[in-house]
Amino acid sequence: MEHRFEGKTAIVTGGGSGIGAAIARELAAGGATVIVADIDEGHATAVAEEIGENAHPCSVDTGKADSVEAMVEFAVQTTGALHLLVNNAGIGGPQAVTGEYPVDAWQQVIDVNLNGVFYGLRFGLPKIEASGGGAVVNMGSILSSVGIAQSPAYVAAKHGLVGLTKSAALEYAPRGVRINAVGPAFIDTPLLQNLPREMYDGLAALHPVGRLGKAEEVAALTCFLLSDAASFISGSYHLVDGGYTAQ
Repeated sequence: MEHRFEGKTAIVTGGGSGIGAAIARELAAGGATVIVADIDEGHATAVAEEIGENAHPCSVDTGKADSVEAMVEFAVQTTGALHLLVNNAGIGGPQAVTGEYPVDAWQQVIDVNLNGVFYGLRFGLPKIEASGGGAVVNMGSILSSVGIAQSPAYVAAKHGLVGLTKSAALEYAPRGVRINAVGPAFIDTPLLQNLPREMYDGLAALHPVGRLGKAEEVAALTCFLLSDAASFISGSYHLVDGGYTAQ
């Protein structure tokens, strides 16, 4: 693999599993030192140990500003700088129509999926700028551009994430920091693999390519956007969805 990230420090939230773990692995394979951050410290540690000496685990609750600030400080104190940030951590929340959606669940989903991205930018961007510039990817969803019934908090948060991405990108492009968003469709994770076969096949059939996506496919797009090969790309939202939103 081409070593595109030599000398760079990256934070990946939600790095202890799924898409986040795949991104952490690819960044490290490309030469980056990776802070594998996750609310489950055991999962973060397992991924960091698998990667090896170029990775450091970090416990973070992205729904809390002080926890995100501590994560960023840990990255800088441990490696000396911060160049790349992937705001990937997220939760789904319960399924309910808007008029019956639990208020506490709404707040939790917004806290993690939208406020958490803001906190990452709020505390990460000054450090990236101070390190000479870099790049950020905010992990959205197909539901950053289309809706779905019974997930109002998730859809609202992911739509908001794209707006936040665009505003921050305009502010920081002159400062040497590029900021983009990625929108995956349904990705083949262990959680989905444990669904009844009929439900699994039904999800796959929603995608014109006839299958679910792979975490590594999302990681490939994310790491491209973080790399210097994407130096003219900022403020945009890139789908990796097997044609889902083209329907």
